[in-house]
Amino acid sequence: MKNLFLIAVFALVSHVTVSAQALTPIEELGKNIFFDRLSAGPPRQACASCHHPSAGWTGGIAGINIHGAVYPGAEPRAFGNRKPPSSAYATFSPNFYFDSDTGEFIGGNLWDGRATGWLRGSPTADQALGPFAADVEQNISLQKVCMKIQASKYAMLFEQVWGPGSLDCTDSGYLYTGDRIAWSIAAYEASAEVIPFSSRFDDYWRVCLNAGNDAEACGKAEGDKAVLDPDNLLTEQEFEGLVQFGEYCSACHVSHEPGPDGLPPVFSSHEFDNIGVPRNPENPVYEYDPGFVDLGLGGFLDTADEWAHLARLNDGKMKIPTVRNVAAGLGEGFTRSYMHNGVFKSLEQVVHFYNTRDVPEAGWPPPEVEANVNRELFEGVPLGDLQLPAEDEAAIVAFLATLTDRVAPGKPIGVIAPRAVPR
Repeated sequence: MKNLFLIAVFALVSHVTVSAQALTPIEELGKNIFFDRLSAGPPRQACASCHHPSAGWTGGIAGINIHGAVYPGAEPRAFGNRKPPSSAYATFSPNFYFDSDTGEFIGGNLWDGRATGWLRGSPTADQALGPFAADVEQNISLQKVCMKIQASKYAMLFEQVWGPGSLDCTDSGYLYTGDRIAWSIAAYEASAEVIPFSSRFDDYWRVCLNAGNDAEACGKAEGDKAVLDPDNLLTEQEFEGLVQFGEYCSACHVSHEPGPDGLPPVFSSHEFDNIGVPRNPENPVYEYDPGFVDLGLGGFLDTADEWAHLARLNDGKMKIPTVRNVAAGLGEGFTRSYMHNGVFKSLEQVVHFYNTRDVPEAGWPPPEVEANVNRELFEGVPLGDLQLPAEDEAAIVAFLATLTDRVAPGKPIGVIAPRAVPR
């Protein structure tokens, strides 16, 4: 019975309606939960405290991003060991699985894929409840979360969506309510407000296809600009950046394949890779575990009996994120952090790392995990020594800025903006 219930809910929330102007009731409910400070405290924290819309649905506090980039939990001295991944476009990731043809793991959510989708049929729904109970995040039991929602301004909306008596916080009912909470959050994260496909690249993509060009030509800028971009939506530098991106980046951040239901590209293969990222010396994990090494996917596979024998072949690999909204919020002194540990502080630094990681004169620190570092050849040159001139690096950065969505979500009931927590 429970499995049938979850299948029905998956059908309800898994389809994205990008043209919708207003949220559906379940999406509105999920939004209120997402922005509500439900954590233990003080200070109170919400999902949005670490996944802020103005920063591309990742960490929105410059003072944290510029250093360790790991956000504190509801207990101010409690930290995890990774920066928040973006929650936008995460709903497109399939359930975690092993592709025996390629020998690669695919899907799931979070940097190591451990939100597999095996529990609720959706990695996003599986992930949604994890931060509540984590002592380094919201640090509150699911039953207490249920009780807070029961006392909230949107409790009536909950029962409107899920039916009378659905907000059951009793010892025998709160776990079922937890599934409803998870699916509500997942519905909001699948809504057109979180994944609107409203960037300038999306405008270009639609015009390019409508002009009769194929997806690969549009997504890799393979052809004359006048033919692919007849409305001149991209600057010359941005278009050249797409050319370079198509050659050197699109194998992982897929720019040339339409998303589900004919949507524009999601810009991720949903696979895992170790690109040789150095450790972030300001990561607060080293204060209590100086020898910490983040094994990423390999660490998660150690906990999965079926695939533990493949763990060492996947040490250091992290989920390949979408590059949509990687420039969101930049400017006016706001700093973002990049990679799983936030070691890089600008897109310029990220692109230069990909280009020169293995060039001794560039002076990059060694990888945190040396095993399995990707040195694949692109256009005959290896990742880490792509030999791109400075103007090509700048063009890629300019192109990445075209991936910023232009929709600002409205306020839910009683929303309180996240704030910095002193260390």
